[in-house]
Amino acid sequence: MQADFPPASFFCLTNSQAQKMPCLRMCKRVRKSFFIPVSVMCLWSAAGVVAQQPKSATKPELSPERAIALAEQGQCRESIATLKRAMGAQVASETQKQAGVVGVRCALAVDNREAVLDFIRLLHKQFPRDPDALFVVVHAYSDLSTRAAQDLARTAPQSIAAHKLNAEALEMQGKWDAAQLEYEEILKKEPNARGIHFLLGRSLLSRPDAGPDVSARAKQEFLKELQLDPNNSAAEYILGELARRDQNWDEASSRFSQAAKLNPNFAEAYLGWGVSLVGDQKYQEAIAPLRIAERLTPGNPDIHHALATALVRSGHKEEADKEFAIHRSLSSGNQRAAEPEKPE
Repeated sequence: MQADFPPASFFCLTNSQAQKMPCLRMCKRVRKSFFIPVSVMCLWSAAGVVAQQPKSATKPELSPERAIALAEQGQCRESIATLKRAMGAQVASETQKQAGVVGVRCALAVDNREAVLDFIRLLHKQFPRDPDALFVVVHAYSDLSTRAAQDLARTAPQSIAAHKLNAEALEMQGKWDAAQLEYEEILKKEPNARGIHFLLGRSLLSRPDAGPDVSARAKQEFLKELQLDPNNSAAEYILGELARRDQNWDEASSRFSQAAKLNPNFAEAYLGWGVSLVGDQKYQEAIAPLRIAERLTPGNPDIHHALATALVRSGHKEEADKEFAIHRSLSSGNQRAAEPEKPE
């Protein structure tokens, strides 16, 4: 792109009109061949005039305390930048936290989402365990989620993503029939959309009134999902759970093992696999998947109980006793954590 240079007459700055006119004429006469020398000369003569003009007063930088006060009064746009700097400055910890908390609220008030994320990051970094900071962060994420959902509904209301989001919201409200209609509407438009058969099947099983007919329909949805996406480990896992519930041990073991193969970090799949083998009285075979489940989630008491059962029934009593002891310890700890504190 070519830069825009002003004409030579622009640089002829003088104190009086009488002085200005000769300078203008001179600049016009010579600008074709002597543009640079003349313009520099005229600019030099004007330097004194420019220097004599009063400088505009620079706005003083706000202090963190002043920025917090302004933000609390609703003057958010003026204070956000200073609030950010305050969190990285050498100021009192309480002032930093207050700047972060007020900054989040201010950034949300003016819908500056980038600034919201900056304040959240700083609060996470500097106050990772502070309850007040975490409280604000929770609400900030919730607010951002709501705004993103509104953006989606406004910009692409008929998209698959919008229907999925609406269905999930209906599920959270317990409106199972309406959620089912949302998923079915997606499948009418896109019969081969990946993930939708799985979500529909999961929604059907989540209904409090899910009977045998509903479970059979859900199973068909998971099977359809696997036809579209054979690598869906979650669909394999739920099919395994359905088979285990019906004590179809061979199918359950096959489904769980496939889910574990697709997702090697799927601890619940290894647990279901091991439990199914125990149910089928294949105790020695059950030890290996249960050991993997134990390694992935050592704090799950159900894994230790299933492993202890497989060990004791396959003749490994000493190892089984250790696992039973771990199970008791974890179970009692969970029970104590669930009990309300007694007043002194």
